[in-house]
Amino acid sequence: MNTYDFDQTIFNPDSSYCFYMYCLRNYPAAVLPTAPRSLAKAIAYRRGRLSAKELKEQLFSFLPRIPDIDRVVADFWTENKHRMAAWYLAQRRDDDIIISASPEFLLSPICKELGVRLISTRMDKHSGRIEGENCHDKEKVLRFKAAYPDAHTENFYSDSLTDQPMAELADRAFLVNKNNIRPWPFEKEKA
Repeated sequence: MNTYDFDQTIFNPDSSYCFYMYCLRNYPAAVLPTAPRSLAKAIAYRRGRLSAKELKEQLFSFLPRIPDIDRVVADFWTENKHRMAAWYLAQRRDDDIIISASPEFLLSPICKELGVRLISTRMDKHSGRIEGENCHDKEKVLRFKAAYPDAHTENFYSDSLTDQPMAELADRAFLVNKNNIRPWPFEKEKA
């Protein structure tokens, strides 16, 4: 099996950002009231005073104001699935696993359409609250091993060196930069 990060790896740019901007354009009355506090929290995050989980919950705090979130997500993917990387679509396999920090409710429809499995941040689509931890860094490995304890990863792809823990699980790992794929720069020696 192959494992893939999602945002800026097989989807460009970031799906959470794209969804936020999509909702801002289409549902400004839902998003704008949360924007000042989101900006303040983004500044606190950049200064190291706030966790990624806290920031993400604030950014998605507009969700209770969205009337039919499942329809909105479906409409979002109708408009944005063209952003999926052609190289990924050409090599997609049925046993692929996408592992992402983006919300599960957002990625589930596109992963279902692709016919692949998903591990991602469990966020309540009605409140924006994260259940458990943000699926990032070492949390990805914990979630992957919990879901697939006997799995073997042939290849791992990501745009970020923060995914080193996942890269270490794979036989081979690749760093993706705008569809340019190269070997993982700090890949450990494989026995």
